[in-house]
Amino acid sequence: MPVFAIVIMAMGSSGNLWPHLISTILPRSISTTFQLMVGVGIIVFVVGVSTAWLVTMCRFPGRRWFDLALLLPFAVPTYIIAFSYVELLDYTGPVQGLIRNIFGFKTSRDYWFPEIRSLGGAMFVMGFVLYPYVYLSARASFLIQSACALDVSRTLGAGPMRLFWKVALPLARPAIVVGVTLALMECLNDIGAVSFFGVQTLTFSVYDTWLNRSNLTGAAQIATIMLVFVLALMFIEYYGRRKQRFHQTTGTYRALPSYEMKGWRGWVAVVVCALPIVLGFVFPALLLLSRASRRVEDLFEPALWAAAGNTLWLAAVAAAVSIGISLTLAYRRRLFPSKVTTTLGRIASIGYAVPGTILAVGILFPVAALDNMISEGVEALFGFGTGLLLIGSGTALIYAYVVRFLAMSYGQIDGGFGKITPHYDMASRSLGQTAWGTLGRVHMPLMKPVILSATLLSFVECMKELPATLLLRPFNFETLATTVYNAASREAFEDAALPALCIVLVGIIPVIMLAKTSADTFREKRGNTRSAKGAAMMPAE
Repeated sequence: MPVFAIVIMAMGSSGNLWPHLISTILPRSISTTFQLMVGVGIIVFVVGVSTAWLVTMCRFPGRRWFDLALLLPFAVPTYIIAFSYVELLDYTGPVQGLIRNIFGFKTSRDYWFPEIRSLGGAMFVMGFVLYPYVYLSARASFLIQSACALDVSRTLGAGPMRLFWKVALPLARPAIVVGVTLALMECLNDIGAVSFFGVQTLTFSVYDTWLNRSNLTGAAQIATIMLVFVLALMFIEYYGRRKQRFHQTTGTYRALPSYEMKGWRGWVAVVVCALPIVLGFVFPALLLLSRASRRVEDLFEPALWAAAGNTLWLAAVAAAVSIGISLTLAYRRRLFPSKVTTTLGRIASIGYAVPGTILAVGILFPVAALDNMISEGVEALFGFGTGLLLIGSGTALIYAYVVRFLAMSYGQIDGGFGKITPHYDMASRSLGQTAWGTLGRVHMPLMKPVILSATLLSFVECMKELPATLLLRPFNFETLATTVYNAASREAFEDAALPALCIVLVGIIPVIMLAKTSADTFREKRGNTRSAKGAAMMPAE
C-alpha cells in the first residue's frame, strides 16, 4: 500500500517545484547517491571479504576473538557513528586541536586535514559501519565450502592467494552479493549520517522537500526515483545469485584446511582485522563514553526518560505485532504449502528493501485519509471529531516499523518452522490437538529461542530507526533516535552522547546473541562427521 500511495501522490501537481527539482536538486542528488553507494559498496566488499577469509582460513594471534568482535559495528546506528566522527575529526574536535597544539598552527589554513563533512567522509564512515553485512554472509559461505574442492585445488598447485581468487571467492559470490546488497539498502535508507556530513542524497532530498519546502507531492516524486534505485539493487541481488547455487557432493564434512601465519604475516592479519573494529566501534564508543561522563546529571532529566519510554513502548508494540504476523504467515505456509502462501510471505518481506523515508511518505497519505474518515464519522454520530487519531497516537509509526522490519522476524520464524519435523504435527493431531493447539503446545515451546531472538532483533531495529521516526512521529514526541539527531543537528554533541550511548548498549545485546548463535551453529556443523548427502554449500538468504 505505501508503494502504490507514493505512485498515486507522485502523479499529482507539485506546483512550480518540479521544474526546480529537475534543474537543480535531482541531478546532484542522484549523482551523489550513486557515488556514495559505489564508494560504500567497494569498502564493505573489501573489508568484509578480507576479514571473513582471514578468520576462516588462517591461524594468527587473536583469531577467535576477532571472529566475534568483527560484528560489533552492527550494534551502532550509522547516524551515531557519523556524529561521533564529526565531533572527533572536525576543526573544533580533539584530533585537530591536538595537531594545532603540537605544531603551533593558528588557523586551518596553516595545515591540511581531510574534510570529514564531505562525500568521502560519508563513504569512509558508512563503509566501516556496514561491512558486517558482507563479513557475516561471506564468513558463513567460506565456513561451509567443501574441503574436498579446496584440497583438489591445493593438489593442483594452488597457493593461498590463488585458492582464494580462483575457488573460494567464486563459490562465495552469491552470499557476498546478498551482503553487499543489504549494506547498500541500509546506505540508501540513511538520513542522519548524510545530513551530518552535508551530503545531499535522494533520501535527504525527500526529507527536505517534505518538511522544509512543505511539498508532499514533490517528496513523493523524488521517492519514486528512489524506488528505481531499490529495484535496481533487488535486480542486482537476484542476477548475482542467478544460476549460482553450489552443492556439497560428499556426505561428510571435514575441517577446512587453514594456513598458519607466523611472524610479520600474522601481525599484518591482526592489523587488518583490528582496524575495522577500532574505526567502526572502539573510537565512537570511547568518544560517547567521554562525552556522556560529562553529562551524568542528564540521567535525571525528565525529557530523557520520556524519550526512552516512548522508544521502549513503540519498539515493544511493533516487535510484538511483527512476531504475531510472522507466526501467522509462517504457520499458514506450513499448514498449506503452496505457491500462494510462499508468494504472500515474500511480498510481506519486501518492506526491508524500501527505505524508511519512502515508507513514511507512502504511509502518511492513506493513514491521514483514514484518520479523516474516522473523525468525520465520529463527528456525525457524536458531534465531536477525533482529529488525527492514528498519526497522533503513534499507530502510523508502528505500522511503518512493522512493514520495514517484518522480513527479519518472518525469516527467522519461517526458518525455525523448517527445522521442526512434520511428524510432530502428525502426532499432535492424532492425539486430538487442533492446528492452533499444536502451534501453542508443540511448536511454540520448541521455537522459544528463535522467537526470542526474532523479537529482540525486531525490537532493537525499531529502536534505532530514524528516517521513518522523524517523518511520522506525533507532534512534540521524541524518541532516543530523534533526541540524538536533534541534538547533533544543533552541534550539541554532549547532549546527544547519553541517549546515543543508551542505544548502543541495547544494540550490543542482539549482536552478542548473533555471534554466539552463529559460532555454535558452525561448531556443531563442523563437529558432525556425517551430514545429509547433498547439503547445500550456502545457507538460504
